[in-house]
Amino acid sequence: MLDRFAALVRRFYSEPKGPIPLHAPVFAGKEKEYLCRCVDTTFVSSVGEYVTRFEDMLREFSGAAAAVAVVNGTCGLTAALGLVGVRPGEVVLTQALTFVATANAVRHAGAEPVFLDSDPDTLGMSPDALRAFLDAKAESGPDGPRLRADGRRIAACLPMHVLGHACRIREIAALCQEWRIPLVEDAAEALGSTLDGRHLGLFGRIGVLSFNGNKTVTTGGGGMLLTNDPELGARAKRLTATAKRPHPWEFFHDETAWNYRMPNVNAALGCAQMERIEDILADKRDVAAAYREFFANEADMEFVDQPEGCRSNFWLCSVRAGSRAARDAMLEWTNAHGIATRPLWRLMTDLPMYAGNAGDDLDAAREAVERVVSLPSGPRWGKRP
Repeated sequence: MLDRFAALVRRFYSEPKGPIPLHAPVFAGKEKEYLCRCVDTTFVSSVGEYVTRFEDMLREFSGAAAAVAVVNGTCGLTAALGLVGVRPGEVVLTQALTFVATANAVRHAGAEPVFLDSDPDTLGMSPDALRAFLDAKAESGPDGPRLRADGRRIAACLPMHVLGHACRIREIAALCQEWRIPLVEDAAEALGSTLDGRHLGLFGRIGVLSFNGNKTVTTGGGGMLLTNDPELGARAKRLTATAKRPHPWEFFHDETAWNYRMPNVNAALGCAQMERIEDILADKRDVAAAYREFFANEADMEFVDQPEGCRSNFWLCSVRAGSRAARDAMLEWTNAHGIATRPLWRLMTDLPMYAGNAGDDLDAAREAVERVVSLPSGPRWGKRP
């Protein structure tokens, strides 16, 4: 099977012998033209035409009321948590199966993450686990729920859409509304993914995208806050830009704020990439369809498909192996033969700085970590076979 898989991947990416990365960017549009314009005009920092244009493109594409560009996804999450009222010493409910930036952002906001289990199919936070945790360990308070054990306020819920697939965000949103918990979505991997026609990141108060070098669209490094609330969007724009009052020359800042502004050179890349977003997404879905067909006849490998109602960007196409041994065998063989495959992240509770933060037993999340393999999934537009 692995020989046939390798042949398929090499045909996808028109690379008969060389290494095939997991998700490399393709710059086949106007990236160089826009970068040169930044240099020629000297607008290379956070002031420039491309920052505003990139925000407008993301707002229109996602359907958000406001989109605010920031320097990276981690800073975006940190800002989002602060914007919904998370304060030092409080608790944020999130998931153990995620990239470390999710947990780090909670700590950067001064709060402590509590990690819940995932659903086996979506890999995202399980609303069943969320409900069980709240029923068993939380109680209502005048300013929202608190932990029964120590009285700390549960200041936010932070689910993450894993690999671009929607978690059961509608059920999570309903629980958050019931318990009066602000909902922030880590949609770092979900640009172009929708659930019932709504872009991921727009089911809660605020959502955060990432444009890291390995994302569906890249700005080198960067992120974007999305919200349906225009007033919250305006406040996000102000507080991520040092809370400076507009003035032709004076520097007057009236709140403690962040300097998380995206530089114009990064936004220039993003504008060029967004001009071809539909091509990128269509190509990635073509790759996913080919993987789906290939693994349909493999008894020990199951393609990780988009959940019902979700139109996924298939940021990283993945398969679920029948066992940890089968997963390891695939990882070892493919990487030895020049094809980059990767396991999922270690559970946050398996990292030393978060070892004591588990909120439940994490059985489904641990099984996913032991069995899921991510496959080469980068866009091929401009380099199709």
